[in-house]
Amino acid sequence: MSEELGAFAGQLVEYRRHFHQRPELSLEEHETAAFIERELRSFGFDGIRTGVGKTGILATLAGARPGPVTLLRADMDALPVAELNDAPYKSRTAGVMHACGHDGHMAILLTAARLLRERTAEIPGTLVFCFQPGEEGYAGNKLMIDDGALESPRVDRTVAAHLYSGLDVGKVGVRDGPFFASSDRFEIELIGKGGHGAMPQHAIDPVVGAAHLISLLQSIASREVAPQQPVVVSVGSLQTGTTFNVIPERASLQGTVRTFDDGVRREVPERIERIVAGLAQAMRLEYRFQYHFVYPPTVNDATINNVVRDVAREVVGKNLVDPHETVMWSEDMSFMQEQRPGAYFLIGSRGSQRGAAPQHSAHFDIDERALEVGLNMMVGIALHG
Repeated sequence: MSEELGAFAGQLVEYRRHFHQRPELSLEEHETAAFIERELRSFGFDGIRTGVGKTGILATLAGARPGPVTLLRADMDALPVAELNDAPYKSRTAGVMHACGHDGHMAILLTAARLLRERTAEIPGTLVFCFQPGEEGYAGNKLMIDDGALESPRVDRTVAAHLYSGLDVGKVGVRDGPFFASSDRFEIELIGKGGHGAMPQHAIDPVVGAAHLISLLQSIASREVAPQQPVVVSVGSLQTGTTFNVIPERASLQGTVRTFDDGVRREVPERIERIVAGLAQAMRLEYRFQYHFVYPPTVNDATINNVVRDVAREVVGKNLVDPHETVMWSEDMSFMQEQRPGAYFLIGSRGSQRGAAPQHSAHFDIDERALEVGLNMMVGIALHG
């Protein structure tokens, strides 16, 4: 970290711990947003837009040099997880926790805004600091787009990063093209005829149908999609019955589909329903089927990624810039990257003492040295042009 940025190291940790102690759920980030707005105004920002996408904030900073309009984004929401860490900065809100690193994202971007506000003479173009609500399944990114986040000024490119427990602190993960998978959801209800568990011949059993269906759905990945096109079809919820000796009338399943290819993504609903319909006919069941397209794949622009790589080589060294593999989780920054070229990269947050627990775990934490890497990256990208 440069001497100038190093002076902000304490501020980074202070912000991160403030946010960690005060988590708020998706689209309920009212106190978080109010704190960020107060800090931005104290740095000298004016014309701040609040309530964008319900609770989001946009702050614009015009540089003195010509260049693009670059949006830098941090997500704000926490998860409905009861924290099991015994740290002095643990969550003060029962059942709610920053278990994914968004507290660190906000700390990085807020500190970057403060530092860059003092360096406008060096900034090429215009910066838009985007504090986004509702990333955890609520498509807050799309809500902000719908409220004009990419306009006035018209954004040319986007940049976002994620602290990641799967990478050692001091590493940066970058990948061109599809990086994070799409995330879609399906709901299936199988309807049969209830009866006594000892007399199945008088019933039409949806539980047996559900058991067969879960296995059959795996044939989509193994036999209907080319091996070069990864796809995941997972049933995460099966709800049926009330006691051990009664065949229920209904079985409800919910699941997720992940893929990187838009063509495959669009074909999966028909494939699932064909299997459900065939099984229902074979087992005398009726069915209901719903499919929800939620988050598209996150696709990185190679040109903007080159900027990320250039900065990362300066920040962490060329040997610590990881050409990262694709991952099957999803990210709603994908909506902005559908409309504008963008780069989304990973910042390692796993240390020897802290940061090894996976994202969304009740034990999740970060090695706070990762915050310094994140600040260096965001400031470096903002000044790169």
